Amino acid sequence: MSGSLGVFFWGFLLAYGGLMYWLSPRTVTAGGFFNGEDSQGRSASPWLLTTSIFISWIFAKSVTNAANLGAEFGLVGGLAYATYWLSIPLCGLVIYRLRRRFAATSLVSFLTSNYGRAAALAFSAAILIRLFNEVWSNTAVVGGYYGEPGTAPFVISALLFTAVTLAYSLRGGLRSSILTDAAQAGIFVLALVCVLWLVLPQHSPAELTSTSSWALDAGVDLLLVACLQLVSYPFHDPVLTDRGFISQERSMLRAFTIAGVLGFFAILAFSLIGVHADLVGVGASSNVPAALARSLGIGALLVMTIVMISAAGSTLDSTFSSLARLTGRELPALAGRDLGTRAVGLGMAAMAVFALLGNLPMLAGTDILKATTISGTMVMGLAPAFVLHGLVRPTATAFHLSFWTGLALGVALTLNWIPDSWAIGDGKYALLLGTNLYGLLLCTGLYLLAGGMARR
Repeated sequence: MSGSLGVFFWGFLLAYGGLMYWLSPRTVTAGGFFNGEDSQGRSASPWLLTTSIFISWIFAKSVTNAANLGAEFGLVGGLAYATYWLSIPLCGLVIYRLRRRFAATSLVSFLTSNYGRAAALAFSAAILIRLFNEVWSNTAVVGGYYGEPGTAPFVISALLFTAVTLAYSLRGGLRSSILTDAAQAGIFVLALVCVLWLVLPQHSPAELTSTSSWALDAGVDLLLVACLQLVSYPFHDPVLTDRGFISQERSMLRAFTIAGVLGFFAILAFSLIGVHADLVGVGASSNVPAALARSLGIGALLVMTIVMISAAGSTLDSTFSSLARLTGRELPALAGRDLGTRAVGLGMAAMAVFALLGNLPMLAGTDILKATTISGTMVMGLAPAFVLHGLVRPTATAFHLSFWTGLALGVALTLNWIPDSWAIGDGKYALLLGTNLYGLLLCTGLYLLAGGMARR
């Protein structure tokens, strides 16, 4: 981008950061910074909570992946990716049960009380990896609208976006994230409607379904992977789970349910952009929305950039606030310490460090889809500890057998150590499907066996 066009696009990025900074209140209390409370100590309203959950999980990488899969597999690909959003109501239901029956106040403290400090530390490490992935996988998407991966515009825009998001996140923590989420959700929905209006009228329903096939090697294997990961994937994402403990239980469950359903349809709708790209010959790529927007002209590129910046911003500020809560409150609590007001300062420092280190994979050009599928496989062992808690006696052995088995399988899959005999079908995600199915059965069996033996 050069000349007046470049000034406009770069100016928009700065204006966006300025607007979010202006909307963000300067929260000085620990309750506001870590729990999203207002200046009177009140919890976020149900409407704000629902909006925050909805837009915080509409990651920039999510809408990009949805469009990419729509271009590759048609509506089946979009449905496969949208299915992950159904884990939000499931997560809300599990947290509701843990809060009502077992008096849980956070997932880390719940694990500490029931499975020991080592379990809580292992879980916290998984959370840190997840938060690390959220930084680069979203900044890389924004950079893709300013230049090709590895070029100076790509890198500069990604780092500038990180800086403006960090600035207003430091201002108010979780309270800033929740309030700015409302504005970001409005921007996202409006821009999404505009994008769909540009492409959908060009095709009939029959055309939009013509590029998909209900075959295992045509995206159905990924759909089944998503169904298996529903029971474990959301629990290692504090962007979601932190919001499960900051309001009354029934209000929280309602917010999770509504946000999950809305997110499912939003992602499915965005996948139609990838279907359109395939129909008009743009084809599959690592960033279908950007390629399609460029082919439609400057107006479409601007609208798509707005979609991505609003989606990425809502996730990145939530990532920073969750990181601050983990490092400022929950990890010190594991060590038996309460830092008081100093916790806010420690959380701010952690935000700044992750803003720098979290962009290293973006500079290396890592595939953003791996941030979802691989991490979802590694944490399959979390499902029994949260979903099945109370069915058998909770023991540290049961947790560790399940957790480390899932992690080992995820690492083995990443390193191509899983034998081909584990594959189910012969599609692109055949081995991923087999690993998740057999791995989840193995983790669940080990958890129940260890808990049952302890009871006897």
